Amino acid sequence: MDDGTDEGSTAPSARVVAAAAGELNALLGRGTRFEGKLTFEGRVRIDGAFVGEVFSDGTLVVGDEAELDVTALDVGTLIVRGGTVRGDVTARVAVEVYAPSTVRGNITAPEVFIDKGVRFEGGVKMPARDG
Repeated sequence: MDDGTDEGSTAPSARVVAAAAGELNALLGRGTRFEGKLTFEGRVRIDGAFVGEVFSDGTLVVGDEAELDVTALDVGTLIVRGGTVRGDVTARVAVEVYAPSTVRGNITAPEVFIDKGVRFEGGVKMPARDG
């Protein structure tokens, strides 16, 4: 079982420390396009175009020029920093949407922040946090 510690040590591994510090595990940069299913650990940023499904317990950051068309987006935390998300969003921790982002779809998360100036078309459900 991987508990995040290096073998023979009680200190967390570099991977766990980096994820906790907000280091990116992957980046889909500007000018790129990906279609399919994305699963990841830690923190991932999308600045390009993505079509498909996203599943993670980690954090997804949507950059200012990103275009996401999702049939499923189920993550720990979603942070939208100016891009466009089309499709329903589920987050187990929080959703944060900052201007000038656009979100077209329903949001389900225990904590939701929508900045002034965001274009939002959909509904919001805020269930109690698990655990």
